[in-house]
Amino acid sequence: MGTKSVKVKTLADKYGVSVKEIIREMTEQGFDASSASSVIPADLVELVTSHFDELMASRKKNGKDSGKKNSKNFAGEEKKSAENESGAMDEVHIKSPVTVKALAEALGEKPNSIITKLMMMNILASINQTVDNETAMKVASEFGKTLAIDKRDLAEHKEEEAEKELSANREFVDDEKDLVARQPIVTFMGHVDHGKTSLQDAIRKTKVAAGEAGGITQNIGASIAKCGKKAITFVDTPGHEAFTAMRLRGANVTDIVVLVVAADDGFMPQTVEALNHARAAEVPIIIAINKIDLPDANPDKVYLHMQQNGLTPEDWGGNIGVVKVSAKTGAGIDELLERILLEAEMLELKSNPKRPGTAFVLESQLEAGCGPTANVIVENGTVKLGDPVICGEFYGKVKNIIDYTGAKLKQATASMPIKIVGLSGIPEAGCKLEVCRSEKEAKALAEQRSNNKRVETLSGRAGSMGSSLEALFADSEGAAKPSLKVVVKGDVCGSTEAIVESLKKLPSDKINVETLHSGIGAITENDVLLAASSGAIVVGFHVRVNPGVNELAKRENVEIRLYSIIYELLEDIKDAMAGKLEPEKREKDLGQARILKIFALSKGPKVCGCKVEKGIVKVGSKSRVFRNNVLIFNGEVRSLRRFQDDVKEVREGMECGIKLDNFLDFEEGDVIQFYEIELKKQTL
Repeated sequence: MGTKSVKVKTLADKYGVSVKEIIREMTEQGFDASSASSVIPADLVELVTSHFDELMASRKKNGKDSGKKNSKNFAGEEKKSAENESGAMDEVHIKSPVTVKALAEALGEKPNSIITKLMMMNILASINQTVDNETAMKVASEFGKTLAIDKRDLAEHKEEEAEKELSANREFVDDEKDLVARQPIVTFMGHVDHGKTSLQDAIRKTKVAAGEAGGITQNIGASIAKCGKKAITFVDTPGHEAFTAMRLRGANVTDIVVLVVAADDGFMPQTVEALNHARAAEVPIIIAINKIDLPDANPDKVYLHMQQNGLTPEDWGGNIGVVKVSAKTGAGIDELLERILLEAEMLELKSNPKRPGTAFVLESQLEAGCGPTANVIVENGTVKLGDPVICGEFYGKVKNIIDYTGAKLKQATASMPIKIVGLSGIPEAGCKLEVCRSEKEAKALAEQRSNNKRVETLSGRAGSMGSSLEALFADSEGAAKPSLKVVVKGDVCGSTEAIVESLKKLPSDKINVETLHSGIGAITENDVLLAASSGAIVVGFHVRVNPGVNELAKRENVEIRLYSIIYELLEDIKDAMAGKLEPEKREKDLGQARILKIFALSKGPKVCGCKVEKGIVKVGSKSRVFRNNVLIFNGEVRSLRRFQDDVKEVREGMECGIKLDNFLDFEEGDVIQFYEIELKKQTL
């Protein structure tokens, strides 16, 4: 149960002091209290009681009675002792992170005084929010004190956490005689549609690309290819720019990178990006010039692009291996494999199958009948059925090990790509899976990580709350921008992450895209209800809609859009963004007329006799009346008359009678300008 509100009288009884003393002290500290029946809100009870606990402890320490005597200045002794009679600035210690409440207590000031000082510094923060160390020091100096921020406890905490983490890693020391050679892990990278997956198909003699929507790799995958008596683990990464983070994860787990470059295109934006990831991972790079069979293939163009990006091919005196291949004809495949095995031999890759297994998560998802699953590559050691494991903030016991062909295994060793079943939740792609001593240990570590993550999240939110007035005004202005709200559901963690990041990057100064929720698995009733309550659309990527959800969506007027290719998804979202924008209104000049004579009718308003000097005038068109170049009226043309007939329009050079709505004060010589409003669909 949460903390309940407390009356002032209850507080006075608790500490054995008078109500007046409690009220006086609370007023001095900036709290609202005026009578014995005044109520301290539940969210402030802890703060108030901790304050009085400290004051009473101080009294006892100084040998003072904790009763109703000596109540002239309830906390005066403590405040006076903090003052330095020499006039020098006192040094006050405080622990990081610094909250407004803690700062007020450390300085012996009212929380409201601290908040006021912060406002004078153009910073808005409430009593429980954090402020940065530099700001806290400035506030302390305003009160004549030097603030020393103690980070010792934080460092000790981190050391303790690190020691606990070692229990998962076991500080295992490999015996040289236990080390055995392992197969290389090779990542194929490159620009979209340059043939990465097709090239691996040619190597594996499979048809993986045909199974991908549109022939485009949508999530990260791994497989094994046999090369004589040796084997190679291949990791395929998507080339589309949305999957930057997924390519980064691929580079982190690899031993060798094969950078695939189309012979007709040369280096493209994602080629350079993939190259940078490979360099950051500090792994050998092999250039595979694909599509060498095309009539417009130009290997020299690729060589030039290599040179421009700091890669010198062996043919030009450098140390970067280049292999010309064709995924279509199979040309150069053997040479590419030989080059990969040569690089692997030089690396002398080894592992210890006797140590507890560690693995790298490539992808994770929620699968029907299996629950949370993780696609991993074993980095070292052996992962066995029944092993207790920890993966990020989740734990479990390995229930199933499935290889890339779908076969079930009893164990997996280094460099093997496998699927793990049995985790308590869906881990983030990119985190590490480790075998622990026991499931109890794995659970304790997972709970510890989960709590740490929660604390970090809350600290981050609290810290971000204290903001400048300029930022607040900017936010209020930005709030006027329309927004397209979306709920995103994907088949795997990486794809969902990539979609959310891509939506954030959609360029528009006129409208925002707000992702209300993103998750993995089928579209559910909860997704539709969330969208209905916030006017959002539901976007599904490689997922199905649960039974009955479509009917609910119709009743709630929620649109569900399903996609299998990310390009189509992003283009549709762009169109939806543009559709949310109000059409642009533009004035289109029609013409101009001058009033020659005013006719007063026996019935009805005056009619002005005009001559159209240029353009055209239409019934219903907008009009502005100018007298001596000064605007005196803005309205509409009610009717037009030529001789005895009502007409719809009058053209340049003709005379006519004009009636304007709600305007009678015509004078000869007035000029009337005519225009109409055009509505144009806005673009992003």
